[in-house]
This record gives sequence, C-alpha cells and structure tokens, in this order.
Amino acid sequence: MTTLARIAILPEGSDTVRIDEILLPDPGPHEIVVKIFSTGLCHSQLHEIQESRGSDIVLGHEATGEVVAAGVEVDHVAVGDRVIIGGIPRTIEAPTRTPVSARVEQPGGRVALCQGVYTWADHALLDELYAVKVPADTRPDVTCVVGCAVMTGAGAVVNTAKVRAGQSVAIFGAGGVGLCAIAAARIVGAHPIIAVDLDDGKLEAAKRHGATHLVNATKEDAVEAIRALTTSDSECDMAGLPVAGVHVAFDCIGTPLTAQQILPAARTKALGADGQSQAILVGIPARDFPVSPTDLFLHEKRLTGSLAGSCRPDRDVPLFLEWFARGELDLDALVTRRYSLEDINEAITALSQGEIEGRAIIEF
Repeated sequence: MTTLARIAILPEGSDTVRIDEILLPDPGPHEIVVKIFSTGLCHSQLHEIQESRGSDIVLGHEATGEVVAAGVEVDHVAVGDRVIIGGIPRTIEAPTRTPVSARVEQPGGRVALCQGVYTWADHALLDELYAVKVPADTRPDVTCVVGCAVMTGAGAVVNTAKVRAGQSVAIFGAGGVGLCAIAAARIVGAHPIIAVDLDDGKLEAAKRHGATHLVNATKEDAVEAIRALTTSDSECDMAGLPVAGVHVAFDCIGTPLTAQQILPAARTKALGADGQSQAILVGIPARDFPVSPTDLFLHEKRLTGSLAGSCRPDRDVPLFLEWFARGELDLDALVTRRYSLEDINEAITALSQGEIEGRAIIEF
C-alpha cells in the first residue's frame, strides 16, 4: 500500500524549501519506508542548497525512525524495527550490490533527486543499506544526530586518526561535528584537547564537551597559539628547534584557511622519534589550498581526509549509542535547537547565519 508523506522539496533554481504531500509507492525489493521521528540539519545541506543544480532536490541524511514497510528481499530490518539512517551504507563487508539513491516522484511526473538518502520528511522511501537497526528503546529525538554529526566527528577521532590516550589534539570548529570530535577525544583520553573557533559561545560549549584549552582565532593566531600550548623544551626537531604542535589536528569546518592551518598545527617530529603527526580534513574544503612540502616532508606529517569519520555504521552506531547510554556522549547538550518541518526555512536561515550552537534537529 502507498504511504502519504510530507516531504521538504527544494525546487530547481530556488533557495526556499516547500513542503509537499507525496504518495510514496510500495518499497521495491531492497527498499524500506521509514517513519521519521527526528532528523538533523547539517552544514553540508547548505552547500547543496547553494550549488547550481539541474533538478528539484530532497535533503537530509541523518535520522531516527521506524520501519513501516519493507521490500521482499530486505533481511536485516523488519516492519516495527527502530533504525538510525545515515548518508553512507551500513556495511562494506562482502558488498553484493550498490545502494540505489532515493528519488521522490512528484505529481505531474517531476522528480526530486538526492545524494543517497533524504530525511527532511515525515516518511521516506530509502534503500535498506542506509539504515542500521538499533534497540527498540533508542530515544527518538537526539539520537538522529548519530547518523552524521557523531559518525563524522567522533569517527574521525577513533577511526581515521585512531587517537590514543595521552595524545594531544586540536579541533578547528566547535559546531556540531567539532563538538563530537572533542567529546570523542575526551572519551579516549586525549590531552590536551585544544578547541579553535571564532565564537566565544561555541568555545564555551567546546569546554563543556571536553576541551581543555580554548583558542579564539579572532583574537590570536590559531597555529601559534597551538604551538605555544604544546612546545616541548625537552625535544628538538631536525632544525634544532623545540618540538611543537599536536599529535592530531582536525579541520571540522572546511574553509580554505582552516584546511591550510591544520598541517602547521600538527606536531613537528623529534630527532630519533617514531610515528607521524596527522592533519585530518573532516569538513570538505570549498577549494584548493596551499601545502608546505617542506613541513610535510621534513616532519613526516600525514595530511588526509576523513569521509563520514571512516565509519562502518553497523559497527560504529552501536558504539556511539553506548557512549550516550553511559553518559559519556551528551547528545542532549549537543542538540540546542528543535524545529518542526513547517519551520524548515527558518532553521536553514539560522544555520546559514551561524546562529546554531551544536546541532539543530527537526522533530515530527
């Protein structure tokens, strides 16, 4: 049977979302229909809204919901199961097929496309590979941010960088993703944890999530501040200078400036030392940025990207929910604003103007 859904659709050539009622068809063999309880708003959606495109689009890629219909070949979830939806397939082990991107067929035959999934809707028709089954008592509200913000930020710490206890880290950007990276760094025992942002309010939030040192980049040079906080007078580098910088520097923003800053913020290599410091791009840079080959080569630093926190959702979503259940990951503090679907354009405006600390969600 078909499912009536209210879906946020961004028309081609417009930056204003409208809410349409759409009849979703029965799910195909590998598809599910999910009743959405809550969904997050991510900065990457601003890029999707602002970039030129050749079709209507549907948005959103993190949600908590319940399966209300399933195709005949879906075998890892069933009707009535609670699920968390993310923007990457739930597993990479023994892939048997490529997940199909969702699409919404509107009245009159016009189609709205998306990048894999859409969740700004009270019901969504999706490929089952984007859904992870979670316990039935999983909270229906703040857990939606696990599907992107937590996986991206915390995953970069535990999967991409594999940060160990006692290592120093710097996180550029104290938004939703950055706060998750800070929380994960605290959970694994990193020290110091240096948060960098332009806003004192966001830096105070970073402190509550586990940052030990705060750097306001409008008031001081962020790289120099990080190096001053981490200078070791007992070790010298190849040039005979004191070792300085963090073991891992994360750019959770993606501006050309922050992308350029994380490499010099990473630790210089001490004479005779093993290991490499890391500079990790978590936010997606909008354009190319310069890299010092001397710094990269002389100190054997690693510069790498982290796509969705290098996560495997089947493995990592349960871990992050366990952190939440133990009180180590404070999702209630991370979610600072809640909207209804009807207020989606207000939410987009607040996000674009930098008014949202942490993460905003839409509740149904």
